[in-house]
Amino acid sequence: MQGATAGRAAGDGRLESVDVVRGFALMALFLVHMIESYELYWADPRNGPVSDTVYLLFMGKSFSLLALCFGFSFFILMARAAQRGVDFTARFAWRLTMLFAIGLVHALIYRGDIIQLLALIGFVLLVFHRVRDNRVLIAVAAFAFLGPVMLVQLGAAMAGAGWANQPPHHFSDPAMAVYLHGDFADYLRANLWDGQLPKWWFMLESGRVLQILGLYLVGMVLGRIGFFARLGDFARARWIALAIAAALAVALYFLRDGIKAGFAAQQHGAASERLLSYLLGSWFELAGTAVWFLLLLAAYESPARVLIRPLAAVGRTTLTLYILQSLVFVPVFYGFGLGLYDDWNQLTRLWVGLAAIAAQLVLAHWWLRRFRYGPVEWVWRALTFWRRDVPFRGAALG
Repeated sequence: MQGATAGRAAGDGRLESVDVVRGFALMALFLVHMIESYELYWADPRNGPVSDTVYLLFMGKSFSLLALCFGFSFFILMARAAQRGVDFTARFAWRLTMLFAIGLVHALIYRGDIIQLLALIGFVLLVFHRVRDNRVLIAVAAFAFLGPVMLVQLGAAMAGAGWANQPPHHFSDPAMAVYLHGDFADYLRANLWDGQLPKWWFMLESGRVLQILGLYLVGMVLGRIGFFARLGDFARARWIALAIAAALAVALYFLRDGIKAGFAAQQHGAASERLLSYLLGSWFELAGTAVWFLLLLAAYESPARVLIRPLAAVGRTTLTLYILQSLVFVPVFYGFGLGLYDDWNQLTRLWVGLAAIAAQLVLAHWWLRRFRYGPVEWVWRALTFWRRDVPFRGAALG
């Protein structure tokens, strides 16, 4: 029956549909990074049709898709260990610690690293894994998606509370001048501390941390109910969810400017307006994430599968490619390297980004025909089990 096998790849039992979603998310995130000139765009942001389109389609949504896949991967590791009669909790905590260490190293290359954040929030999954009622997990996820911290701050700002009306910490970026004009030594020093602060403040002040937690829980629940392994069994539910998500995304896209204008007319202040904008933006991103997620699965279940299936190889080498992207393009844009952040226009960055995506697809397939894992994935796996004899050579793709 198609529903029992649609999401499953032959060979090692991985779910190919999940790898496709993960691969798409990584390539979409990379395209955002390219249009941003790896964050240097924000030193002097200038909107244009290219940036507006890429940000509308992928910003926030690609990152969220990765978080959803992370939650599912957590379930898979824990479930497989349980089938062997093993409690994987301590091992997974160590695995997260090693992932955080990889993120620390990557953050020296690119301060916008997301590996650290995904690893830290992953520890919370070890607590929620003990909750057996999926309805409780979905309720917690829905609460996280509402943005409760920002809602409280919005109410406080509207009431005139001084703490809530302060400018957000992430508005200050003391390292940007170094990134634009500094040498390599200055760049590394900035990435150790000053450059990291705006990122972490943004994750907290924009509600991104709770949003990721909610996505982790949704991914874990989808694993529990066999969603990916039996895609056909959930076809009707997926189409209904897609219609709802698309309606929400369209409504938020067309109505949010009017909502913000009406709110601004009440003169609650700049902080209140900013917080409302963050909330509406986060809900739009979540709706857009659901649309992409469900569209990808619909394509995977259709004859269009042949078009998106190559993304699975990228999804299997996500860590390696994510770090490789930074190694190649941070020196292209930043001041210590070629400094092309203000030389390439948006269209040039788009075409270079698309060409680089094609190259990564070819590289991922070439690599997995020869090796079981990406090099960083292999290191992470070896560190997880504290073994050097983890098989490396041997095709992962037929």
